[in-house]
Amino acid sequence: MAYRLIADLILVLHFLFIFFVLFGGLLCLHRTRWIWPHLSAVAWGVYVEWANILCPLTPLENLFRRQASQHEYSGSFIEYYLVPLIYPEQLTDSLRYFLGAMVLIVNITIYLYVYIRRNKSLRKVDE
Repeated sequence: MAYRLIADLILVLHFLFIFFVLFGGLLCLHRTRWIWPHLSAVAWGVYVEWANILCPLTPLENLFRRQASQHEYSGSFIEYYLVPLIYPEQLTDSLRYFLGAMVLIVNITIYLYVYIRRNKSLRKVDE
């Protein structure tokens, strides 16, 4: 039971990390100190996609699933959990590059929004 709980917690952590990679830039509206941890996470997320490597959380989760005598999955977290939700086919190289590019596009858009919003608030203070 404990191994299954640990595996499930790792799965939740994995989802939260992906969510942070995609939308963590919005935290910069509240505190700018989030910029560097978030940009590091974005760099890692894009690297994992474009280099076609497994995130270390995937084999760690599989380890605990084996310990709990549960079915482990093959391939990456994205291939197993996210791609079937969005795309019914296998994860191709072009799809991986597309997903990595989408991470960059979403984050560039968020950071532009943060930049514009911060400049507007700074101008109001100066007036």
